[in-house]
Amino acid sequence: MSNLAIDVYYIKNKARVVGLLFEDWHDQKPSNILYSNLDEVSEYESGSFFKRELPCILHLLKNVNLAKISTIIVDSYVFLDDQNKLGLGGYLYQELNNKIPIIGVAKKSFHLNKKNVIEICRGKSKNPLYISSVGLDLELASNNILRMHGPYRMPTLLKLLDKETKKYKKPK
Repeated sequence: MSNLAIDVYYIKNKARVVGLLFEDWHDQKPSNILYSNLDEVSEYESGSFFKRELPCILHLLKNVNLAKISTIIVDSYVFLDDQNKLGLGGYLYQELNNKIPIIGVAKKSFHLNKKNVIEICRGKSKNPLYISSVGLDLELASNNILRMHGPYRMPTLLKLLDKETKKYKKPK
């Protein structure tokens, strides 16, 4: 079984989706990197980030054997508040028929979101990451992100994922 971390990068109405597959939470290199480009994506809608991002993620997942995925990590929240308002990770979990656990890793706090989030600090960083999850105990999800390779705030694989998505240049 593999874990999959996914991120999306946008240029105007185009998007690049990148997925990093890895086997163990301590891995420093991915076992595979997946790419998907979309030529038409929805405009960003304030308060409904998932409407733009979710179709991009699902486009990438068409090329993934989901039966071999144990966990998916997204650069977002699973829940947006203490009343369980769904974020991108929650909507993705529903789209996958509640079968694959989702871990959300966010860099910014939402003030209405305290019970569905654990703040973790990695390395010497004083700035926490905000971890949320569905289909997986929140404490275990946080520990998995803490165990990921790398001495800095962002785990090595998530830094690589960000770098890979930003390699996307505007198509000619």
